[in-house]
Amino acid sequence: MPKIPKISEAEWVVMEVVWRQHPITALEVVQQLTHYKQWQDQTIRTMLRRLIRKKALTYQAEGKVYYYEPAVSREQCVRGESHSFLERIFGGAAQPLLVQLVQEARLSPEEIAELKRILRDKEKK
Repeated sequence: MPKIPKISEAEWVVMEVVWRQHPITALEVVQQLTHYKQWQDQTIRTMLRRLIRKKALTYQAEGKVYYYEPAVSREQCVRGESHSFLERIFGGAAQPLLVQLVQEARLSPEEIAELKRILRDKEKK
């Protein structure tokens, strides 16, 4: 499994575009994000270069056009970010995080039933 890169909040927005639609050109990324975030063309292209350096993206050049692909999946990045958050904020202890989330979240009866099922399955292991 590839090493999961640390990506900033702004870079995460760029990655969301690439995860949704790839291969994708820099121009297509720029067009989507200038409407969404009002970011400048050069800002977005800089983030694309950073994501390549961090090995979050790969690219293929066809002439002057670059086609970007994710080098890591969204799920891998979510897992990495979750682990990092858990370590940083809760010292790696899942129970306080789960208690906090459950106490603060609005959960439907279906969601509560699903959480109970997950905990029962976890208890059996």
